[in-house]
Amino acid sequence: MTKRASLAARYRPQTFAEVAGQDMVRAVLSRAAAEDGAAPAYLFSGTRGVGKTTVARIFARALNCAGAPAPEPCNRCPQCRAILSGAHVDVSEIDGASNNSVDDARALRESIGYAPMEGRCKIFIIDEAHMLSRHAFNALLKTLEEPPPRVVFIFATTEAHKFPVTIVSRCQHFVFRHLSEDALHAHLSAVLGKEGISFEESAVRLIARRAAGSVRDGMSLLDQVLSLGGAGLSAAVAREVLGVAGREVFEGLFEAMRRQDCAAAAEICRRMLADGLDTGFFLRELISRLRDLFLLREAGEAVMPSLRLSADEEAFLRSAAGRFPAAHLHAAWQTALEARRGIVYNPDPGAALELLLFNLVMLPRLLPLDRLGGGPGAVGKDEGAAEPARPSNEAEPSGKANPRPDWGTFCAFCEAEIQAGRPAPAKPLLAGVTADWRGKELRLTPRRGTVGRQIALHREELLESLRAYGAADTRLVLLDVPKARGERELVEEFSRRGELAPCMEVLGARLESCAEKKP
Repeated sequence: MTKRASLAARYRPQTFAEVAGQDMVRAVLSRAAAEDGAAPAYLFSGTRGVGKTTVARIFARALNCAGAPAPEPCNRCPQCRAILSGAHVDVSEIDGASNNSVDDARALRESIGYAPMEGRCKIFIIDEAHMLSRHAFNALLKTLEEPPPRVVFIFATTEAHKFPVTIVSRCQHFVFRHLSEDALHAHLSAVLGKEGISFEESAVRLIARRAAGSVRDGMSLLDQVLSLGGAGLSAAVAREVLGVAGREVFEGLFEAMRRQDCAAAAEICRRMLADGLDTGFFLRELISRLRDLFLLREAGEAVMPSLRLSADEEAFLRSAAGRFPAAHLHAAWQTALEARRGIVYNPDPGAALELLLFNLVMLPRLLPLDRLGGGPGAVGKDEGAAEPARPSNEAEPSGKANPRPDWGTFCAFCEAEIQAGRPAPAKPLLAGVTADWRGKELRLTPRRGTVGRQIALHREELLESLRAYGAADTRLVLLDVPKARGERELVEEFSRRGELAPCMEVLGARLESCAEKKP
């Protein structure tokens, strides 16, 4: 009996056009192949399963194809077929994890000196390249700076931060992005269509969300669900196979939060653990739902199209949003986000999860009521616990202040967006600035010049996240990096400070040296 290949293997892209997402990377490499203008070295970085190695192989075939220079490989000529089978003498795939010593790098450097034997280019694809030792990297430095003609290096890695800057500066660096949930949903739907399998949209959407932007993870999860058999792909089967909590779990949890019912929260946690549900994905879903509820509560129906939910999920959100004040939802969202990492890596994740659910249920008692909606009865009453969601253009009632944008809340929002597979500025970028939010003006002061340049590059992405956060009319102002003051200026300034005068008078001392603290 012939073993059936996995979906990921059967539908691995063979041309640039077939690669899901990564439009910019595909365009640049395709043009380089068409114009015979390949760079000496490339660095492909990004999370697992987004196409780094696949694109490297396509690029290698495009450069060595019998019809080259051309924007795509033909995949029919002897050169392409040899590379596809892994038998081309001029294309080497090297595992950086097991060939990471300086001796391996020296052997590689020696083989580089020989001209291509069959193809147009000699290509070295080094996967998991961050596993190379520092000595191995140093052995490659001179070769990368002045490589022989017709030699191309392609480094693929999931951890680009481990690369020495001397190597990165010698490469064209391409960052492979997570696929959006919509793009991954479209890709999986196309695969199911080619397989002739009927499916429910909600089931494919669930798998796409579970894959968190990784095409390979999505294909593997789809394979896993389809292995159960059946006439088609249903959401119920997908949830059962993947161990994903259904809507009834979230409905029960939000009802327990409304009633402040710890017994109900304990029962929900017990059932989840007994059913073997994926705790990490449940937390991702919980954070995403709290975020969506907060946006709906604050922005009203205008935000619904951007959430891209099914009809059932929209009905659930509308029902739940009216039960809690926005401040309660925000506090719950922040609590869940901060607890997520501690739960996933806790030696006893079940107990940590139960504690989180108790914290969410007991929020009105753990925090002052005026921080969760402005007075007694705002949370926890069965009848009319909160006002229904109000459109963003409707005025707040007198006596209740409009919510103000907050930098810490915005950073938590961006982290939740990234966890949900949606584009948002990364945490190191947000942490590298000092923020001053003055009404509709957000002033950002970078702590280092490199951070300022990165913010300038990602300005549109930052503005898009501000719009999604509900601060669409915010004007972004990027200030210059503060200049360090000289030692003499600091000594003079601090010598004049009144709080130091008694010390200097009693001890007869004077300030000799002073330096600014580095951020």
